[in-house]
Amino acid sequence: MKNKNSPSDFFPVAYDVEEGKNYYWCSCGKSRTQPLCDRSDCGSKAVAYHAELTETVFFCGCKLTKDPPLCDGSHAQLLFDYLKNKSKK
Repeated sequence: MKNKNSPSDFFPVAYDVEEGKNYYWCSCGKSRTQPLCDRSDCGSKAVAYHAELTETVFFCGCKLTKDPPLCDGSHAQLLFDYLKNKSKK
């Protein structure tokens, strides 16, 4: 599995959201305000998330999710590949 983006983290990012508010998830990994987009690079590629409840959600940190902006567990493969490659060195 190759990631064309720069993953900001190998794990999901817990984030407290408020009911009725919109959040914009950084899809490129270059935002300084991870996991949210600071509009410095993603621009129109930022993914909108509308909070229907006040709760903690888990935004994807590795940028490989198939369910953006939320974590779907794809980071497990990324972490496995990283450790596998590291053990070969």
